[in-house]
Amino acid sequence: MALNCGIVGLTNTGKTTIFNCVSKTKAETSNFVFSATKSNMGMADVPDERLYEIDKLIKSAKVVPATVNLIDMPGLAKGASQGEGVGNSFLADVQKTSALIHVIRCFDDPALPHVEGSIDPVRDKEIIDLELQVRDLDLVERKIQRVEKLIKAGEKDAKAAMDFLRYLKEHLENFTNVRDVKMNEKEEEVYVRDMFLLTMKPVIYVCNVDDASAATGNTYSQRLSEAVKDEKTEVIVIAGRLESEIAELESDEYRELFLHDSGLKEPGVNRLIRSAYKLLHLQSFFTAGPKEVRAWTIKQNMTAQQASGVIHSDLERGFIRAEVMTYPDFMHYKTEQAVKEAGKFRLEGKSYIVQDGDIMHVRFNV
Repeated sequence: MALNCGIVGLTNTGKTTIFNCVSKTKAETSNFVFSATKSNMGMADVPDERLYEIDKLIKSAKVVPATVNLIDMPGLAKGASQGEGVGNSFLADVQKTSALIHVIRCFDDPALPHVEGSIDPVRDKEIIDLELQVRDLDLVERKIQRVEKLIKAGEKDAKAAMDFLRYLKEHLENFTNVRDVKMNEKEEEVYVRDMFLLTMKPVIYVCNVDDASAATGNTYSQRLSEAVKDEKTEVIVIAGRLESEIAELESDEYRELFLHDSGLKEPGVNRLIRSAYKLLHLQSFFTAGPKEVRAWTIKQNMTAQQASGVIHSDLERGFIRAEVMTYPDFMHYKTEQAVKEAGKFRLEGKSYIVQDGDIMHVRFNV
């Protein structure tokens, strides 16, 4: 899917360390402010135990998980919207993302100075918010200028567009993110969508804490959670340095011991990836056979015909039907034949809405 999550935050928050924990592509980390001048692109496997449970029954040659695309942005600083640090090039990269993972520093480290001189997660969040809001305000004002010309030309719908854009401008001037502004479907699709506003994007907050706080968080992360409690969002606690050490271990056994000693059931980055997948409104369906058990990434509410195109365009073009069984049914009955005998195996047409965890085989003819 051409959807991705942008990892944003102030400089020296541990963004790139967390990116390296989850991405197959590794990026260089540094203690220097503004050491990064370009974004890092990566792809992360989506942890899904269902794949491996299916494989225990199928015994396939390989298992292929779903993936999510990540973009690690250069660290931001106050004044980025006016060109400070990497400035506008950073904000242009943010504009290309579908959702944001906002990493906030929640740890003390004298060897890693904070760009603002002290640790204050709420202040840091507000700095990023403000920079994105200023960029959005500029985009809205530019569109207002274009709509003014349409009004003069007698465009029928231009007055309604202008009223809404001025309403949006007022909210941004009052430090409100666009995702928190009430709007109807037409306002979102017709007046807002084409601007790719930064504060319109859904966001997850990641509190990067010290090793000792990996399982429980700390006072810094608690303050951030309290500050965003009224937002429709999620706050995830991750000890970035600890997670990077776990990721470097080659043995599953050592990783399990490390996690246990840290009070963790699984790496925090696993929760982050699953949350990012959900934030992008993505889900998985499975194909299973002797060659591979595979998770395919689709948008929520996709039809069976649309989903088949994710496998190959020929399947969508020549779609006949989908043979479907649910993951719970397959786990319960153990074989496809047993699922059929139980009356749980279904034939679905083009308009069937694929559910997360469906196991599908597509029949087609081209």
